[in-house]
Amino acid sequence: QVQLVESGGGLVPPGGSLRLSCAASGSIFSIYAMAWYRQVQGKQRELVASITSLNTAHYAESVKGRFTISRDNGKMTVHLQMNSLKPEDTAVYYCNANIAAGPQMDVMDYWGKGTLVTVSS
Repeated sequence: QVQLVESGGGLVPPGGSLRLSCAASGSIFSIYAMAWYRQVQGKQRELVASITSLNTAHYAESVKGRFTISRDNGKMTVHLQMNSLKPEDTAVYYCNANIAAGPQMDVMDYWGKGTLVTVSS
């Protein structure tokens, strides 16, 4: 059983910073791409940032220059450093990872339960 658990969400004023973390646990053979998505109620979930196993990162245009994604393969974690936060960054942030549970097993898509980020004064 693979689990992804996010932490680090909360309330922050505009211009502030937050660091989200996501830890993978369980029966894991290999972790490929990891990513952060976000979703506002009533809207589609959108990709915020992704990072390959070789640390190539991709960002949504709306967060470029403000957010940084990083990962620690040994600890099976991915982080999202969010700076210069804006009210429009308010959303539930979800961790996503492509994981193979065994050497002969398919790579599957896993999601965390989400952590709420609220940017407000």
